[in-house]
Amino acid sequence: MEPSLADRPSGAAADNSEGTPARSAYQSELEQLRLQVELMGVRVDQNLERMRSVLHRGDEREAALAVEADDEIDAMQVSLTERCYDLLAREQPVASDLRLIVSVVRITAELERIGDLALRVAKLAPDQGLLTRSREVFDLLAALADLALDHYRLALRAFAGQSTELAEEVSAGSPQVSLLTDRLVGEVHRLQGEDAVPVAVKAMAAGQALSRIDDHATILGARLRYLFTGDPDHLAAEVR
Repeated sequence: MEPSLADRPSGAAADNSEGTPARSAYQSELEQLRLQVELMGVRVDQNLERMRSVLHRGDEREAALAVEADDEIDAMQVSLTERCYDLLAREQPVASDLRLIVSVVRITAELERIGDLALRVAKLAPDQGLLTRSREVFDLLAALADLALDHYRLALRAFAGQSTELAEEVSAGSPQVSLLTDRLVGEVHRLQGEDAVPVAVKAMAAGQALSRIDDHATILGARLRYLFTGDPDHLAAEVR
């Protein structure tokens, strides 16, 4: 009877019988894949920092740099996805190798989405003056940006260190973000004056994007728990 995919050795395992060089080359490819994911994560982190800078200063040149960087992030996501598909077709990996490759497809999609949300806030650079007209609203947005970035960076540390403990912390979410988002809605409702509507629209656009960045960091934590442990129960936490 033909063995199932789960019972069949990966291409790398089969090549191992033919000599160490093939196995070594395969492991090198997996390591390069991990490193490229880390690099993409750093690029997203840099754009999140630009986003925070634009929120505080409204620098349109910084926003333009964020647009350029986002194009690079998008290209990296496409390239890494194609590499994963190639490895799946060529090596037929199983067990932890399969989990890594499939998880990279998911992780890079989350990173790309976080990058898009960061760009959405950065593109509000021309409207930064509006956001500062309400000190309460602006302070809440600034706090949301700080929390979202800290949560994302914790996910990066979990991936880089292959830390299940940090992944669990990330996947637990950030209750403070929900509290701040609720407070932001309350402050928006209290806005008055001729600028109330445009301030409200821009503030809610920024607040929603920042909240979603935090949500996607939580999803990354759930995926990392699955990657590190192999427990499929963690996959359910990704459905949001």
